Amino acid sequence: MATRFDPFQEMDRLMGQVLGTQRAAASMPMDLYRSGDHYVLHVDLPGADPGSIDVNVEDRTLTIRAQRTARAEDGVQWLAKERPTGTYARQLTVGRGLDLDAVSASYADGVLTLTIPVADEARPRRIEVTTGGTPATIEARGDAPQGATA
Repeated sequence: MATRFDPFQEMDRLMGQVLGTQRAAASMPMDLYRSGDHYVLHVDLPGADPGSIDVNVEDRTLTIRAQRTARAEDGVQWLAKERPTGTYARQLTVGRGLDLDAVSASYADGVLTLTIPVADEARPRRIEVTTGGTPATIEARGDAPQGATA
């Protein structure tokens, strides 16, 4: 029976353990849902400095940036230091039909919440149709506009 030896497998496993924790923590997990005539985005930013949070919209791209600074502890011997520090960034391309000039943001308990309203022109509306001189009201139906994609 032949066995296959991969000299990089153990190194890959070790690097995955070391970097896997940092990669998972360095990301910005989010939840996104539609509630009525607006979308709500919750982004986890635990330990982020509130003054460093920056939300920016350029064209159809929503960019979120935040920073977590390292704790400066003099005279201590670190036994474990797994919490990542540095700048976090995430970009989302948002679809048409959103009012990006009216986005509101709040930060509480390590969660950034963005509320993005649907633009007036993308909201369902009633259209009056006349038939044989008698007006009839028909409600316009259709799929909701695309909100945001990661």
